[in-house]
Amino acid sequence: MTPPNHRNHPHKNGKKDGHTLRLVAWETTRNCNLSCVHCRAAATNGPYAGELDTRQAFQLLDQIAAVGQPIIILTGGEPLLRNDIFDIAKYGDNLGLRMVMAPNGTLITPEVAQKMADSGIQRISASIDGASKEFHDKFRGVEGAFDAAIQGIEYVKAAGIEFQINTTVTKSNLDQIPRILELAERLGAAAHHIFLLVPTGRGKYIVDQAIDAQEYEATLNWFYDQREKTPLQLKATCAPHYYRILRQRARAEGKTITFATHGLDAVTRGCLAGTGFCFISHTGIVQPCGYTDVPCGDITQSTFGEVWNHSPVFLKLRDFNQLEGKCGICEYHAVCGGCRARAYEATGNYMAEEPLCAYRPEKAGPI
Repeated sequence: MTPPNHRNHPHKNGKKDGHTLRLVAWETTRNCNLSCVHCRAAATNGPYAGELDTRQAFQLLDQIAAVGQPIIILTGGEPLLRNDIFDIAKYGDNLGLRMVMAPNGTLITPEVAQKMADSGIQRISASIDGASKEFHDKFRGVEGAFDAAIQGIEYVKAAGIEFQINTTVTKSNLDQIPRILELAERLGAAAHHIFLLVPTGRGKYIVDQAIDAQEYEATLNWFYDQREKTPLQLKATCAPHYYRILRQRARAEGKTITFATHGLDAVTRGCLAGTGFCFISHTGIVQPCGYTDVPCGDITQSTFGEVWNHSPVFLKLRDFNQLEGKCGICEYHAVCGGCRARAYEATGNYMAEEPLCAYRPEKAGPI
């Protein structure tokens, strides 16, 4: 199928209302071969009803390409359990979209890795949540998951595909993060992304493992300190406070934050939900992110562009002046914004203040 030309579409840059579409995470399937303790989707071996078929998948990519040229994260569940996943990846690549994939690593063989390369997958992320196979396997719910993921990474490397390591941070593995970063370096990763637990899906059952505000602050300060010690690109996800800390630390060190000195951290903000990023479920429901269970539209009933440009939820999220509580008065609200998913899970209000923030805004005055 020949992709249509969307180069002259009026909203090609996705900048309606001043917000560029940068990332789309698409849950291509909810089917999964693991049973991770923190899974936002509580995914298991399916099948799941109502998943977008190949025709709908191509149509969705057409509609995304009509809005902009974001990175498309093919995620799940386990995306490799879709038998048409490489057709989808190739179709998106032909549209000029940057196609990446988030498999758990356990199903990657040399043949699968080569298919990834041939279909235009430019990077994969593999999750490593423990410095030992015993811890990782327990976290992932399947014995052998660690060794299989490491082997999968080696196959991906051999196929010439970039990879990054993702780590979900909880109380139980907080002390292992430095060793996981060292492992990522030894493996030859391009990046290490840490994810601060958002208690949704099965993650609700380990909410007691979420780090507190002080541990959050200390972890992100440690992460900042690694910037000049590692060749890896570092990114804190579901941890918008990092972008406040980045500016506080740079100011204290007399540094000016520019793209040359701080890379993408200088030109992005903390929470991108609904502003530069969105999530699409396996059935086509659009949400601000995978952890914010607030439906913003259904691409089986309307186009992606209509949802991205006109969803009342998205429009509200893009107006930072509507943030509530201390997030609303915080001088860093434009670069941090607080985790909208964590606020929603704690209060039922996605514009409420971030519940795991130790910072007191200047406008709040002294305690």
